[in-house]
Amino acid sequence: MSERKRSGKVSRRITAEAIAEKLGVSAMTVSRALNGRPNVNRKTREKVLSAARKYGYTPNHIARSLALRKTETIGVVVPEISHSFFPEVIRGIEDAVYSAGYHLILTSTAEDVNREQDAIMTLQSKRVDGLLISTAQTVTDHSMYEETIRQGVPIVFFDRVVQNIGATCVSIDDEDCCARITEHMIGHGYHSIAHLSGPPTVSIGKGRMKGYKKALARHNMKVRPELIVQSGFHEKGGYVAMERLLQLSPRERPDAVVAVNDPAAFGAIKAIQEHRLRIPQDIAIVGMTDDIRAELALSPLTTIRQPAYEIGKSAAEALIEEIEERAKPGRKIIVQTELTVRKSCGCV
Repeated sequence: MSERKRSGKVSRRITAEAIAEKLGVSAMTVSRALNGRPNVNRKTREKVLSAARKYGYTPNHIARSLALRKTETIGVVVPEISHSFFPEVIRGIEDAVYSAGYHLILTSTAEDVNREQDAIMTLQSKRVDGLLISTAQTVTDHSMYEETIRQGVPIVFFDRVVQNIGATCVSIDDEDCCARITEHMIGHGYHSIAHLSGPPTVSIGKGRMKGYKKALARHNMKVRPELIVQSGFHEKGGYVAMERLLQLSPRERPDAVVAVNDPAAFGAIKAIQEHRLRIPQDIAIVGMTDDIRAELALSPLTTIRQPAYEIGKSAAEALIEEIEERAKPGRKIIVQTELTVRKSCGCV
């Protein structure tokens, strides 16, 4: 009969001290062997690990976290996981977190500010060592982030960031990227360029709008308010925003569209096609992200490749550096991008 069961009853959880007593060694030796520490000879280590397997020993992480004042867990808050960008970010986070000996608790807010607040409170109650956050598009109040930082929990924002509150931010240069892709369209002869914009309260919406306007100003092109329509970051919003643009008369209608991201561009493409207009002959369109679907579209989408994996990995590494006090918070880390030209812009 196993050590765990006697007369149908489950025995108490075996401890490191009990293993030490069975092997005739000190509890400190057992602890060192189980945690891979030096100063334990090979034969003793093998005996301890064999006994741990035999008696079903599992480490007491609660006791360990109390002793170290660390749980070795990191909380992640993402606004959604339905598109390819955030799953790829999470893959980068996972690789960095696990290679550093930490564990991950993942939450998704479905773009809802209340769910985001609940997620942060839940993760804090689990005493995570730090938080990785990409904000929901409905967030306007940053006081919860500021209070979390005041309580000593480091935050690193990624992609959708909150600046100037003492947290490290990992992102692309949204303003420069949108300016670059807008200038790409201007350089190929488009003169009536619309922008499907993100919410101005979200960093990427604000930055990409500034980049779009900057590119027009550089080429002495007027900003036409009727050609700027807020779409948000999803297909449905892109579809509705493009429908508004298509209600303009043929003379006022844009000949090109710069979407805030690829999902908004996909929604716009659907609207354009439903109106039996051709891409790029009637209306050219570009996005930003390089979603997995971008090169599979009927007119493959020109876009800015946003290196999602590298953003996640960089954000996780930055947070771990701050948890382990190897770096100070408040840094601004920019990940490089590249323009990927395909058929949708009419420039190939």
